[in-house]
Amino acid sequence: MAQQRTTTITAEAAGIIALGGDLPVRRMGFGAMRITGEGIWGEPGDPEECKRVLRRAIQVGVNFIDTADSYGPEVSERLIAEALYPYPEELVIGTKGGLVRPGPGRWEPDGRPQYLRKACEGSLRRLRVDQIDLYQFHRPDPKVPFEESVGTLVELKREGKIRHIGLSNVDVDQLERAQRMTPIVSVQNKYSLTDRSSEPVLQDCEERGLVFIPWRPLADSSERQGGPLHEIATRYRATPSQVALAWLLAHSTATLLIPGTSKVAHLEENVVAASLKLIPAELESLDHL
Repeated sequence: MAQQRTTTITAEAAGIIALGGDLPVRRMGFGAMRITGEGIWGEPGDPEECKRVLRRAIQVGVNFIDTADSYGPEVSERLIAEALYPYPEELVIGTKGGLVRPGPGRWEPDGRPQYLRKACEGSLRRLRVDQIDLYQFHRPDPKVPFEESVGTLVELKREGKIRHIGLSNVDVDQLERAQRMTPIVSVQNKYSLTDRSSEPVLQDCEERGLVFIPWRPLADSSERQGGPLHEIATRYRATPSQVALAWLLAHSTATLLIPGTSKVAHLEENVVAASLKLIPAELESLDHL
């Protein structure tokens, strides 16, 4: 028998997590990569709808937005400022630097100190802030010593341009090396119900008291048919994607989710997942997918 579907649209149901101990945010955030053109390149097809998405996110209790200078490039950060500035007092914005965009769908690392400094200062201007709440090194550059790249963020933090430093697309060893240089508050790696290759990093974040931010948190969950994911979704009159997000919230208290979209209806569907509480037997069945 199908259970009543949860339709409460509020990020508050996801609970609170603290970035760096002093920036409390709800664990259902918003990823602003998709408010750009095809291939994460150029302007979105409907800029006004994208701005409505950002405003609606705030209305339903989201108070953490993740973006990057490479989304567009520059488009996502600019639209965030156009839609939300002056920002609500409790809103925390995280952005990233360290990837350049030669063209649509193309991403190349650039961890040179001079580039990271330029990227950070560009993000400050586009977001219209004097200090970035969370600045994340987007991807280690094999051509640049890792410590040189991280060291630049340490300098920017000392200058007051960055409040907290995070990492993205790193392994446990790189996290340890960075932690020896400066406090790291978060790691953003690819992780989902169907791709748990970063499980060791997630566990390391739990042990260190760091926030883990899964990117591409839905992976192929919406396409999956049959099996426990589909059965649980049917039982709750929910979508497989909603169940996958609910699993991520329950799997680790260190997670901060940032599902993204360019449509208001899809945003609301994602946020509803914060109110979907799976029972232990359901979580166990998904653990073994």
